Amino acid sequence: MLSIRPRRLRKSAQIREMVAETRLSRDMFLYPFFLVPGKKIKNPIESLKGQFHFSPDKLLEEMEECLGLGLNKFLLFGSGEPKFEDARSAYYPYSVVLEAIKAIRAKFGKEVLIMTDVCTCSYTTHGHCGIIQNGDVDNDLTLEVLEKMALAHARAGADFVAPSDMMDGRVGAIRKALDQEGFNQVGIMAYSIKFASAYYGPFREAAGSAPEFGDRKTYQMDYRNGKEAMKEAVLDEEEGADILMVKPAMAYLDIIKELSLSTHLPIAAYNVSGEFAMVKAAAAAGLVDEEKMVMENMYALSRAGANIIISYHAKEILENKWLRT
Repeated sequence: MLSIRPRRLRKSAQIREMVAETRLSRDMFLYPFFLVPGKKIKNPIESLKGQFHFSPDKLLEEMEECLGLGLNKFLLFGSGEPKFEDARSAYYPYSVVLEAIKAIRAKFGKEVLIMTDVCTCSYTTHGHCGIIQNGDVDNDLTLEVLEKMALAHARAGADFVAPSDMMDGRVGAIRKALDQEGFNQVGIMAYSIKFASAYYGPFREAAGSAPEFGDRKTYQMDYRNGKEAMKEAVLDEEEGADILMVKPAMAYLDIIKELSLSTHLPIAAYNVSGEFAMVKAAAAAGLVDEEKMVMENMYALSRAGANIIISYHAKEILENKWLRT
């Protein structure tokens, strides 16, 4: 006769909830927004069902709705600005991201947490994440632009800057620049482990950031390399990152788990556009139960070790009451 029966701890919902090893909270979610210059703009993004391009005034309305759901942490991406070889529109004093940060602070104060993407890809004529010299991205020239962009966001009122470029040394350069200007309380959420992935397609359409030539494999990571991923994370931690990110998320649960065992810093997982779009497409075709699949994915990220989940699903999870605990 069996004396050890694991199923005893699964026999009712009450017991399953009591002994669940992995928990999700609305406080874990970070919700991305795509910003465009102008007024009264809320245009659907075709490749990302339920997501929009917002002008700053319409963004405030959307944030009001999010706050009503308990969603109060946001990641801002700028798009639709003029593009230049040197990406100077990335730190224009009148750029849409700066306008949005100031408007958010004026309306909501510290009620919301503002993180901003720091990268040149939406601001360059070629769509790469840095300044091109001799046919390739020049690492150290790009650092100068990233410093200016991060400082502009900090001056406007960002709580965290999030460099997503994958240049060597960018966390240290940004940390030094912020500290020298007195922004030692502005945090850095580093895209520490960002793979050269096929999952970014819908995002690149939304942000207008697809490269016009070549690819990003000389700076984004080779998805075959796990040890190198840990090296990247260690370097960012040593340079002063406050949060380490793994991107994409679902195809890299092993990387999230390994990182969670080797760092004491919080880990963010970016549930990227391609992952989101696949769920939406499968649900629209009647192939899957969207709620069940979304929540299974969210719990998988938390179980792997993510403390922060960046997801386009965040609002609908709370709006539809899919998060019940």
